[in-house]
Amino acid sequence: MPKVNTAFLSRAVERKRTEVARLRAEHPEADLRARAAGRPPARDWPAALRGGAPAVIAEFKRRSPSAGALDPGADPAARAALYEGAGAAAVSILTDSAFDGTLADLTAAAGAVGVPVLRKDFLVDPWQVWESRAAGADAALVVLAAVGDPDLGRILEASAAAGLGLLVEIHGLEEIPRVERLGAAVVGVNARDLGTLRTSPEGGRAVLEAVRGALDPTTLLVAESGIAGPDDVRRARAAGADAVLVGEYLMRAGDPAAALGALVGAAGPAGESRPT
Repeated sequence: MPKVNTAFLSRAVERKRTEVARLRAEHPEADLRARAAGRPPARDWPAALRGGAPAVIAEFKRRSPSAGALDPGADPAARAALYEGAGAAAVSILTDSAFDGTLADLTAAAGAVGVPVLRKDFLVDPWQVWESRAAGADAALVVLAAVGDPDLGRILEASAAAGLGLLVEIHGLEEIPRVERLGAAVVGVNARDLGTLRTSPEGGRAVLEAVRGALDPTTLLVAESGIAGPDDVRRARAAGADAVLVGEYLMRAGDPAAALGALVGAAGPAGESRPT
């Protein structure tokens, strides 16, 4: 099973808390709220992932902590538009500095597409919710193991106030009771081991199947990491996924539009329900 509580995650959370403390002094929450209010309403994140066959969330990232540089010179707006044109239901943008990402990447992508844009980062403070909406995000990732219940509650409250969708990410079976109590609309199961940073597709699918059996059937499940071709999309679907999130595979592809098109095509006929 993928590892959850690791030195990698602890370091990331500590780094992010330091970053938030610095940026909060430069950008008060009141200013972010005003900027968020000036943006169009967030695009419907859960609705984009519904429709039967697994939706594909196509990710833009310049670097992977495990694989190194992927496509350092890629343009986020152009790539996001390409993803949308090839059938992506949503676009994910890495904004964390460990991935050579910036919030400006998200803003550029959000202005280039009509599908929801997910901010992929480490959310540890409700201030980041308003930062995300002010930058144009329609949804944001929350790694469940990165936040305790008090901070998680404040993030949920801020997200509801801001109209920001969430992707609540888990990595292991031990997290199922906590995510079950949470009642999140969209839950991601990441097959990456946060200790070794390697992926275990089989382990991820085992967790996915267990989550599918434990949560309300209306909960949308996203399979994350380890999707490296159409067969992986079909396997994720068989394990109960409503959507797959794919990054490294598309960023390495010589023809990302064709690669994404094959993933979308592997999902099955539109409107076909997930196996039960």
